[in-house]
Amino acid sequence: MSGDADNGGGIGGAAGDGPRDRAGTQGARAAAGADTARETGAAPGMNAGADTGMDTGTAARLQKLFEGHRLTPTQRRIAHCMVRRAADAPFLSSVELAELAGVSQPSVTRFAVALGFDGYPALRRHLREVAPTDKPDDTGSYNEYQQAVQAEIDNLRHLAAALADPSPVIEAGRLFAASRPLPVLGLRAATAQAAGFSYFARKVHPDVRLLDEGGTMLTDRIDAAVRAGASALLCFALPRHPREVVDALEYARTAGLTVVTVADSAFAPVAHHTDLLLPAPVGTGLAFDTACAPMLLGRVLLEAMCDALPDAQARLEQFDARAAARGLFVE
Repeated sequence: MSGDADNGGGIGGAAGDGPRDRAGTQGARAAAGADTARETGAAPGMNAGADTGMDTGTAARLQKLFEGHRLTPTQRRIAHCMVRRAADAPFLSSVELAELAGVSQPSVTRFAVALGFDGYPALRRHLREVAPTDKPDDTGSYNEYQQAVQAEIDNLRHLAAALADPSPVIEAGRLFAASRPLPVLGLRAATAQAAGFSYFARKVHPDVRLLDEGGTMLTDRIDAAVRAGASALLCFALPRHPREVVDALEYARTAGLTVVTVADSAFAPVAHHTDLLLPAPVGTGLAFDTACAPMLLGRVLLEAMCDALPDAQARLEQFDARAAARGLFVE
């Protein structure tokens, strides 16, 4: 089944509540802007197609193909769909791609021409030519559950390749450390990701505010965070992308917040309303999308924020002492 249905929540991950020795360096300010990202309409952020010496697969090749082209909102929607369905992209007809992206078939043709091809058949032929001809693992005998796990392993490989340049994550950590309070937004499918980040962030950050409910109160809570001194907002945005999230990010930027977003691709609908976009692909092989890579990227951002907070280790040690005194955990 397709993973387009609204998710009940992402996959959560357990991590230790107590302190650990930290040898991380303080987060230095890093340049997050990228001209190619602005050209495509995607926000600046990690480039999953960076030349890291690691084969990041069809998704990374697609993203590199789209870079440097000025795409319309409809064309970005097609690009987003192709990145999400990277394994199928070289074999989809223009009609099939149009249906998956929710656009017209002529829009797919114009998209291919915008990329410099004579038409969609030429684009598809190019994708087939550059698609990997061999795979390190024989997955033909895998059942659907094993295939879903293998797809998530591939997603984590893509994330590892993108993190070869850590500067966007370091910049995000610096922004989070400096924002007092730090609002963290995640609605519907992304609620679990936002809640997980907030739970651990509160152990080292003095004021983290989880925004996990939409409605008319959402803008009020953003306003309250700005009045209290917030300078940045972290958003987890996963498919299907709620319109409320797009509206909330647009409002947050208008209110003066720097928006950092973890999304499933650089062409997600939230990209245009984000200052720093950190892509982490989701799995679509099961009835509901799987989000191991966004969850892990959230933990990486926590690490970067701790590196930028001079008192993070002390706060963790204080928590551990209080937890021991209360008998909070069963050893």
